[in-house]
Amino acid sequence: MVRTLGVAVVGFGWMGRVHTQAYARVRHHYPQLALRPELVTVAEDVPGRAEEAAAQFGFAATTGDWREVAADPRVQAVSITAPNFLHREIGVAMAEAGKHIWIEKPVGLTVADAGAVADAVAKAGVQGAVGFNYRNAPAVEAARELIASGGLGAVTHVRVRLFSDYAAHPEGALTWRYERERGGSGVLGDLASHGADLARYLLGDIASLTADTAVFVPERARPLGVTAGHSRATGGESGPVENEDYVSCLLRFASGARGVLEACRVSVGEQNNYGFEVHGTKGAVFWDFRRMNELGVSRGTTYQDQPVSTVYVGPGDGEFGAFQPGAANAMGYDDLKVIEAYRFLRSIAEDTPYGATLTDAVHSAAVLDAMARSTESGAWVNVTSS
Repeated sequence: MVRTLGVAVVGFGWMGRVHTQAYARVRHHYPQLALRPELVTVAEDVPGRAEEAAAQFGFAATTGDWREVAADPRVQAVSITAPNFLHREIGVAMAEAGKHIWIEKPVGLTVADAGAVADAVAKAGVQGAVGFNYRNAPAVEAARELIASGGLGAVTHVRVRLFSDYAAHPEGALTWRYERERGGSGVLGDLASHGADLARYLLGDIASLTADTAVFVPERARPLGVTAGHSRATGGESGPVENEDYVSCLLRFASGARGVLEACRVSVGEQNNYGFEVHGTKGAVFWDFRRMNELGVSRGTTYQDQPVSTVYVGPGDGEFGAFQPGAANAMGYDDLKVIEAYRFLRSIAEDTPYGATLTDAVHSAAVLDAMARSTESGAWVNVTSS
């Protein structure tokens, strides 16, 4: 028997739209799902945006105050896609109100924020999912299985990269993303959080690290009106960029493996160049988000001059079969969020966590915290999540 679950979306920028579309699509791809999400409320304080969302997607109600969502008995689950500085307050309040939460990363501005939301979720006995979408790619899940099975031998080192140009234009508006008080970290929270999660998902816990950061676009113009996404602004008063554009980091894993994590939001010529290369004593595996459904795999006992094969993921890999019938049929970014929605809803239906959880968010936040401490001290620091 299929049960209706009332859902709300808090914050309707681009990511709020992606969550909403995922709710709309999830039962198309997972007809066996025991829950049917029903769009109850969208909360957004930008004038007119919630009403536009309701008209397009069919939310039953709108509000400018997310607190009304917490008090609404029709809502059992909430997507939290508001700006970073609101994640802790909203996440804790929703959990305390008995709502299951699907929250975007980073979960707050600090490891303490992520921990507070995780504690609230655990105490309330609700489910909590986190938007680490890249781990949902079937190719990434196939790579993890290959590594875990010993297919590469003992893992020796990994490189994780996340390069983008979304903030490269000097006319990019000085929005909350560039402020410490509202955005927290810069590329650490936005991109390196994904990198930290991918590294741990593939290779296990990160024990220690040393990091360096830089700001390459030190000033931007303040927007003269409402902004969305990565808008440009001219004519406004200039202000300082308070958080980092770039981070490079050396990693030591608990397993003894070594790693490099590098992320940048102002990389001219790079459009979502995200991926990893994992090397072991007998082989290697390579993944590029821009070729999301492929893996480069080198296996065998040749060692020197060992070839790399291109492997296309198929229905036996991760959740690929819910979207395409055969290998080399492409999946896209939004499909990863449909997988995330499915795992969130399945967690609620079965009262068992599936996919990335608040525990994963705390671990990622601990890595970011260690990066920040290392940047300040110039030393190697241990990663601690408590």
